Amino acid sequence: MKLRLIYPDLPFWRAETSRLALFIGGIEFEDVRPSREEIPKMRTDGTFPFGQFPVLQVDGKTIAQTGAIARFCGKLSGLYPSDDNYAAAKVDEVIDLCTDITIQMRPSIRETDPKLRTEMRKELSETILPRWLGFLEKLLEDNRDTGFFVGSSISVADLAVWRLCAWISGGIIDGISTNLLEGFPLLSVHQREISNLPKVMEWVKKTHK
Repeated sequence: MKLRLIYPDLPFWRAETSRLALFIGGIEFEDVRPSREEIPKMRTDGTFPFGQFPVLQVDGKTIAQTGAIARFCGKLSGLYPSDDNYAAAKVDEVIDLCTDITIQMRPSIRETDPKLRTEMRKELSETILPRWLGFLEKLLEDNRDTGFFVGSSISVADLAVWRLCAWISGGIIDGISTNLLEGFPLLSVHQREISNLPKVMEWVKKTHK
């Protein structure tokens, strides 16, 4: 099986979840990271069927949408439940929640007025993101003391949240507090534990700049 995962050279969770799942699973894939100049051409030549990325090509056939790609890569790598429909749905739930949180961020990312952008990010830091991060904290609490979001082992749900939280609280976005996770002890531990996994550390060292 020939796999080509296409996304810009950014460690954003939408692609990084699947990249890392394949890497952890020892699944060979072509990590295609198009330049800013190459992306417009890909939008018009059919590479992105919905005009957006990530895109996964499987033996020349295309899969789009973050969740679909993450599930596919998770199944290949053993990081997605294969015999428990409820657990599989819970993994999907977490990935969809990551998408919802990203959508909450989007207006402030696109805002061009500096004053309004500052106000929007202040509201994100103080009100909106704590509420949504609280949902993630509750999911960890509900899964008892496993340290994972679903079941008793790592899944693509954990990889998605790990990278999403690093994006939100890593100082990448001006005006978003780097202390956001301090009020969420389980989420903070989760972030640290996933970061310290040997394969995750290897991937970060290899690809993050």
